[in-house]
Amino acid sequence: MELETAQKRVKELREAIDYHSRRYYDEDAPEIEDDAFDALTRELRELEAAYPQLITPDSYTQKVHGEVSSLFSPVRHEVPLASLQDVFSLEELREFDARVRETIAEPVYVVEPKIDGLSVALEYVDGRLTRGATRGDGEVGEDVTANLRVIRSIPKTLKEPVPRLIVRGEVYMPRESFAALVEKQELEGEKTFKNPRNAAAGSLRQKDSAVTRSRNLAIFVFNLQLVGGKDIRTHSASLEQMKNWGFSIIPFYKTAASIDEVIEEVARIGRERASFSFDIDGAVVKVDDFSHRELLGSTSKFPKWAVAFKYPPEEKETTVLDVQVNVGRTGVLTPTGVFEPVTLSGTTVSRASLHNEDFIKEKGIGIGDRVVLRKAGEIIPEVVRVAAHAADSRPFQMPDHCPSCGSPATREEGEAALRCNNPECPAQLVRHLIHFASRDAMDIEGLGPAVLEQLVGEKLICNAYELYGLKRENLVELERMGEKSADNLLAAIEKSKECDLFRVIYALGIRHIGQKAAKLLADRFGSMEAVMAAGLEEINAIDGFGGIMAESVVRFFALPQSRHFVEQLQAAGVNMLCRTERTDSRFAGMTFVLTGTLPHLKRDEAAAMIEKLGGKTAGSVSKKTSVVLAGEDAGSKLVKAQQLGIRVIDEEEFMDMVNA
Repeated sequence: MELETAQKRVKELREAIDYHSRRYYDEDAPEIEDDAFDALTRELRELEAAYPQLITPDSYTQKVHGEVSSLFSPVRHEVPLASLQDVFSLEELREFDARVRETIAEPVYVVEPKIDGLSVALEYVDGRLTRGATRGDGEVGEDVTANLRVIRSIPKTLKEPVPRLIVRGEVYMPRESFAALVEKQELEGEKTFKNPRNAAAGSLRQKDSAVTRSRNLAIFVFNLQLVGGKDIRTHSASLEQMKNWGFSIIPFYKTAASIDEVIEEVARIGRERASFSFDIDGAVVKVDDFSHRELLGSTSKFPKWAVAFKYPPEEKETTVLDVQVNVGRTGVLTPTGVFEPVTLSGTTVSRASLHNEDFIKEKGIGIGDRVVLRKAGEIIPEVVRVAAHAADSRPFQMPDHCPSCGSPATREEGEAALRCNNPECPAQLVRHLIHFASRDAMDIEGLGPAVLEQLVGEKLICNAYELYGLKRENLVELERMGEKSADNLLAAIEKSKECDLFRVIYALGIRHIGQKAAKLLADRFGSMEAVMAAGLEEINAIDGFGGIMAESVVRFFALPQSRHFVEQLQAAGVNMLCRTERTDSRFAGMTFVLTGTLPHLKRDEAAAMIEKLGGKTAGSVSKKTSVVLAGEDAGSKLVKAQQLGIRVIDEEEFMDMVNA
């Protein structure tokens, strides 16, 4: 290749790599598969090796990827969080070993799985967690202490009070949690995370720690960055010491005295990776002895004492036999591809979600086509691309009506999903009933998922309002439902008729309307009749409402089925009036943000007090925030409040304000 041609190709590669790197690391929304990205970086590295004069300081090969988001405070790492050189073949592994042996005659290696997640540094002083940060560009990361504190596997206090400690770990999302999250996103018509790594990154980089907490993240600690008061000489010894301190270290590792042993372990990890409960994107090979690492040193980007072996993805071709449309529990219409069965990651795959009509169009998938399948996170089958269009390929068209109830299927602006908004749709029944009876809605004690499934299965109810017509003689015949349980359940159902209006509105399951929005509607209009009659402009004018929320309310009550549903509830005796009496509005116009753990109050208790006195609560700190109520272990919200000069109070000051 001539220099001019090489120069042109290097420019193209750098532009493509920078774009896809930004989508992957900074936006958690990759557009290409990992192996395709690896191919781009490898080609760039090979061209720069052949033409050293084309290397520039800003090239992807010369810097650590990742940027620092403006959403979080920057943290300069005391010990840089370096990335590793990738290798893709056994030959490259042997070349790495040969380079090491030029300096170290008899190296000992440690081989461990490369967890596919988000790299973080955890700092401890006197055994207590003081700060946690993302890797960022390796030199500067993001302060995500508050979100790291809600991850159960991160110890807040060590078993031994080490004076000063920094460890590096990988925050990941277990495959089971990833599958559940994707299912939830599909059901709710949201854009799904592409893989567990991006799910973990997106979950950790949240303004609201409650969202992070709900995502069931975990961590494996794999590197000792800095320690005071301990003389630790090898990586393997550091892993055991970190385990003794209370960390969840990498699930397994093996020391190896030869490159053949290294290769054997790398192959074993590759064979067994489908059985792991977590996702990996390779195996890491490290020199064990810290003094040997010092002798080997580092390049400007990579340590010379470690490499990451990347496994090729397992992909299989198959034929699209059909596309079926299922109605999810929240009304989302999801197309599912039916394929000729193939074996992937040890299991037979014959079905995979096609997500929505945009996905089908983008991939160009037709019935009869040959497609390539793989498993995201080694668990969820997905279509990677079309391998070949069949001569008789049939394009698929999403239905314009719900296949379950026949109601019109609508697509909201900005969404990819088609949705059935009929609250009486049979496909949504059990999920709607669970929501209707939940604590934040009608709060019907004893009416859990198992009982509801029984009631539906025995055809005792086919709508939420039919709960109010249940008879004692029908309930006592249910499995595990004795006379006392039946009486208690009927009493709880009767009690729910007295719920305040906002609970009834929330129980309806209106798209985009949570409990806070339901309260705003109830406070503004005072009755269900007034809410149903309200126009778009009226609702949109409510402080705290947005256009999408207002449109969702109007659209919901425009459906004859919705009005019928409300009428039946009213006929059953369910309260349709706002009963909130506000005699004291001292917090009117004020927005509170709650952070940390309060000594005596739960957050929802404090929030209820604020709302009773006319105030509002918000999940994040902004210039519109009036007061931040901070408890123990308050994190980034407290820091931001201090930066913006917002008033910060503790529980004692808050109670003084309430009782004044």
